[in-house]
Amino acid sequence: MDLQVFNTPNAPRPNAFVPQAVIAGNLIFVSGTVGTDLSTGKLITGGYEAQVTQAFKNIKTILEDAGSSMDKVVKITVFMVTGEDPDFSVINKVYSTFFPKVTPARSAPQVMPFPGGILFSVECIAIVG
Repeated sequence: MDLQVFNTPNAPRPNAFVPQAVIAGNLIFVSGTVGTDLSTGKLITGGYEAQVTQAFKNIKTILEDAGSSMDKVVKITVFMVTGEDPDFSVINKVYSTFFPKVTPARSAPQVMPFPGGILFSVECIAIVG
């Protein structure tokens, strides 16, 4: 099976060593994505909900530019800094706007603080095509 590294200029890239995604067959594996604003290259301001929303916008852009969509996500993992959303109310509110019909399988581990003020990261697996 051929693997294709995928990067789009329309979404922030984690760093020079990590691709935004890898396509394997008809699946796309999107790397951990945070709430970075493409226009500034900086983490979006406004706290936890703003970071969650921007991270999902970035994932959506990567998927669409790769020929997939949010409707084709089969598995998603969200990483939340411990204590930021103890009852999952914020993540569920934002999540429902990006997955209004069928929600993919989800894992949501809470993690120690990320560097640089990052409060949230998301990765996913979706069908391409």
